[in-house]
Amino acid sequence: MDEAQARDVLATASVLPGPARDARLLALGENAVFAAGDLVVKVGRDAELLDRARRELEIAHWLADTGVPAVRAAEPEARLVDGHPVTVWHRLPDPVRPAEPRDLAELLRVVHALPSPSFDLPPRELLGGVERWLRLAGDAIDPADAAYLRERRDGFAAAAAALTPQLPPGPIHGDALPRNVHVGPGGPVLVDLETFSADLREHDLVVMALSRDRYGLPAEAYDAFTTTYGWDVREWTGAAVLRGARETASCAWVAQHAPSNPKALTEFERRVASLRDGDETVRWYPF
Repeated sequence: MDEAQARDVLATASVLPGPARDARLLALGENAVFAAGDLVVKVGRDAELLDRARRELEIAHWLADTGVPAVRAAEPEARLVDGHPVTVWHRLPDPVRPAEPRDLAELLRVVHALPSPSFDLPPRELLGGVERWLRLAGDAIDPADAAYLRERRDGFAAAAAALTPQLPPGPIHGDALPRNVHVGPGGPVLVDLETFSADLREHDLVVMALSRDRYGLPAEAYDAFTTTYGWDVREWTGAAVLRGARETASCAWVAQHAPSNPKALTEFERRVASLRDGDETVRWYPF
């Protein structure tokens, strides 16, 4: 799904106060995210994401009830429009500054203190999207690379299932990065709730450790994160397993963009090569 296709779905949905062509594109990944007026609309890549969209709304209602600072839904139900899930959200005020790792840590402390909700949260299917992303990549990527990632997926899935956690399991965000925090006039707010899960809390913490090692997060920013949270996941013996699983998923996620984005293909090939070589020092980049 490219931007033009997403705008066509947006126009059919007729949920914005003005024409779909005038909506501002905020993000294009698993979802195309558009903003107009006081609303934000998420258009999912395909119908397979409908259940996840429905669950994200349920999670948003739960977080609102518990008082967790998080984005709020503007419509209670997800729509399926031309084979794409569509959800509508209240637009947040303009940010007062970029989110920092310590902002994320503050919110994770709140989320990790929550008891389980009245409905079932799924386990963190960190590797669950690998097959779909590789399928979307199709012939744009080397079949040997796809086979390699499938093998890694299976190995890390088994290893992760055998881990003994340091922290008590429970609700987690699932994609705990500063980009999923919005700092408005009232303080930090969580966004992108679709990966909320019930699983090892360490999942939320290893993300920032990987950001330090692979994506160039400065050491002092990572230290601010661990100080605010109160623990460094790298002290845990299972950290390498969750890191390896997330690296595998991150490679496959990039692959889905390869058919239409040459920069994504280049980045995918860089990431796979670094995994094959066992070189944890190779820097990974957005595209």
